[in-house]
Amino acid sequence: MLYEFGNDPAKVDLYKKFWNREPVKRPLVGFSFKSWFPIDEFAASRAWKRDAYLTPDMINPEDFLEDQEALLREGEDMDDDILRGASASQAVFWTNAVLGCKLKVVPGTVYAASLDLSWEETEKVRFDRNNPWFKKYIEFTEALVKRSAGRFPVSHSCLDGPFDYVVSLRGHEQAVIDLVTEPEFAVPLLERMATFFMEFTRETWEHIPRYHGGYYDAQYNLWAPSSILRLQEDAVAVLSPALYAQYLRPADERITAQFGSAFMHLHCTSMIILDQILDIPTIRCLEVNNDVGGPPVKTLVPYLQKIQRAGRPLMMRGSFTPDDARLLMDSLDPAGLYLYIMISDKKETDALRPILGR
Repeated sequence: MLYEFGNDPAKVDLYKKFWNREPVKRPLVGFSFKSWFPIDEFAASRAWKRDAYLTPDMINPEDFLEDQEALLREGEDMDDDILRGASASQAVFWTNAVLGCKLKVVPGTVYAASLDLSWEETEKVRFDRNNPWFKKYIEFTEALVKRSAGRFPVSHSCLDGPFDYVVSLRGHEQAVIDLVTEPEFAVPLLERMATFFMEFTRETWEHIPRYHGGYYDAQYNLWAPSSILRLQEDAVAVLSPALYAQYLRPADERITAQFGSAFMHLHCTSMIILDQILDIPTIRCLEVNNDVGGPPVKTLVPYLQKIQRAGRPLMMRGSFTPDDARLLMDSLDPAGLYLYIMISDKKETDALRPILGR
């Protein structure tokens, strides 16, 4: 039977096995033609003038819907294990905009400029549900829900983490200096940003129906049996493990304790704090990017193995050569393993399928 967008309900059981790390013969595998640059995937966002500032009135959610469905239809021909869904444009830094950052359109993406606020100015930053950016975000989410009509899952968009928001408010270098020199101001701000992140995510899910009884993250095509939250702390690349453990870990613990299927997005630059992250039991799953221009996959394998030894489901996203795929299959347990593979043509899938047992 052909399911629209390839969203066979039987795939839910594959996700359940992933989350439970049940014994399986092969990993959960998804293939996608999606790019790293979501701004280019939609005619509506390709039309935004480059090097100009983006405003809420420039975004009409209805203009994205036809292209969104066209992207999802790759699942009807792909023959893989994943469910496909959608979220409000992943090119837009919605949360940063709600906090007051200006969004600038640059080639391939949108950039959120930091505000470099004083401590007094940061005290005035709050989650305003009447903010034009938040209202546009909810409008976009509701437009997707209506268009879906249950045919595909809808989710929150790509959101940053609490320390990333502190960086947006105070500046990258200053945010790190603050933790060392003025923790009496930095820690309360970090706590407020953690609360903002939780409230923003919860509010989003008030407008989204469950999909086959569960929750969903559209960036990674990840279905989950309980409330889902995607956490990232990209700015930790400039922190020591000690600073993370003392200041950021309590915030990440508080956030993830509120969601049954919280997972964390990591880059190779985050591996310096992997041990501290694995000490947080409420981070149920870890996603590791195989970044374009990043280190060879073989350098990541010891960290991936450490994640699996800690009993966490592991997801990897990126492009992989046949040799990369063989290395991952030889080095990792297929139980609780999800490989989300970015491809440019069907020849890549033909080469990878027999290696992955798919």
